[in-house]
Amino acid sequence: MADMPGMRFESRMLIAGELVAAGSGRTFKNVNPATEEVLGEVADASATDMRRAIDAARRAFDETGWSTDRKLRRHCLDQLQQALETEQEETREELILEAGCPRAVTYGPQLDVPLASALRYPARLIDEFPWETDLGDAVGLTGAVDARRVWHEPAGVVGAIVPWNFPLEVTLNKLGQALATGNTVVLKPAPDTPFNATRIGRLVAEQTDIPAGVLNVVTSSDHLVGEELTLSPKVDLISFTGSTAVGKRIMEKGAPTMKRLFLELGGKSATIVLEDADLASATLIGIAACMHAGQGCAIPTRMLLPRSRYAEGVAMLTQMYEQLHAGDPQDPGTLTGPVISPRQLDRVAGYIRKGIAEGATLAAGGPDRPHGLDKGWFVQPTLFTDVDSSMTIAQEEIFGPVLVVIPFEDEDDAVRIANDSSYGLAGNVFSGSLDRSVSVARRLRAGAIGVNGGAPFGADVPFGGYKQSGVGRQNGLAGFRQYLEIKSVAWPAGA
Repeated sequence: MADMPGMRFESRMLIAGELVAAGSGRTFKNVNPATEEVLGEVADASATDMRRAIDAARRAFDETGWSTDRKLRRHCLDQLQQALETEQEETREELILEAGCPRAVTYGPQLDVPLASALRYPARLIDEFPWETDLGDAVGLTGAVDARRVWHEPAGVVGAIVPWNFPLEVTLNKLGQALATGNTVVLKPAPDTPFNATRIGRLVAEQTDIPAGVLNVVTSSDHLVGEELTLSPKVDLISFTGSTAVGKRIMEKGAPTMKRLFLELGGKSATIVLEDADLASATLIGIAACMHAGQGCAIPTRMLLPRSRYAEGVAMLTQMYEQLHAGDPQDPGTLTGPVISPRQLDRVAGYIRKGIAEGATLAAGGPDRPHGLDKGWFVQPTLFTDVDSSMTIAQEEIFGPVLVVIPFEDEDDAVRIANDSSYGLAGNVFSGSLDRSVSVARRLRAGAIGVNGGAPFGADVPFGGYKQSGVGRQNGLAGFRQYLEIKSVAWPAGA
């Protein structure tokens, strides 16, 4: 394990039950995005290492009792839950360091919320799920009466590919459901945030009875190493969270082996504030675009205001954004930390310049480095007003602390603008009438809608998107089922 003051990071991968270095001995650096300092090094796997992990997962699925022993699975998930809880505070510090996420966010979706339920909920479903359904007796093809059953069985080997923005939250929600349903897993974390995944690998190896090969953790600086999961005929299902561009590539590369897919991809979520809403309360959600520097697929980055109250709403948002500042993620009061890398910094700044060039009004922020932050990859919280839905900043996912504000004429126009997107991941509706908000929510082509301040999020809540925001759902019964195959069985009645 690598050392730095006050923190210990796991540098080894987990393959076939062993904590190992890369076969080549190579490592790569993990850098703190807030300070640009090297946190430590981690194993840099090759395609050969990944294939070893895939083989281990295949053997564990085919040759051990993991896929059929539900009691063992429940026991092992309980062990992993306990192990994670013993290192909860170390994990919090680790996430702040490697992901640059603000400390305040770790008490919510980055750590505490998923740790409370991401493993517990699917573990509970092991006991509650109807693994076998009796369809009753009926006359079969031969004319005889058959007893008919439907069995739910694990899909097989799952390739779980995780992004850098909410790495532990995504990982735990994938592992909980994939392992609870009896699959074996090869976990590929993002190169920018490997340590939370290698920590899980160490805990699995040292503190659980999970059989060797059931979970493998492979770290690599090369994204194409992860593509081995998509190409391999030994992998049955890919569970991917990340960009739409990569999701499309996974669909294409997985086609020859007919990969089962769960893809949770990009978003350009819209908040509709109707004219009868409490404007002061509704516009507060505009702050969300700056949470964790806007690095969240479901973060609401488009705000739609009625033209009759547009100037009033813009004034509220402008005052709000003038008081928002990027800062040290270690500070409990920070909402906007750094973006993850210099590449992401350039991408976000490029979008801000594009918005200016296309004629949007820059009401706050801008593309320049925030004053007083000489190190780290920080972007100023940025507000654009007078935005047209056809502009690049209104259509493309920026993944930075940028909110665009668009006027609308009436309710139909608001729904049209909100749905005028290739994405359909999430959204929000605010109105003085709950019935009216719900009515508008039904018209939005998106997978998760907050109504009057509600937030559809949790281990028991299906999460995913319409259109180019993905395929399938994570969490809930819908997410649990997607890691299962269905087998229909019949035999002569009375046999």
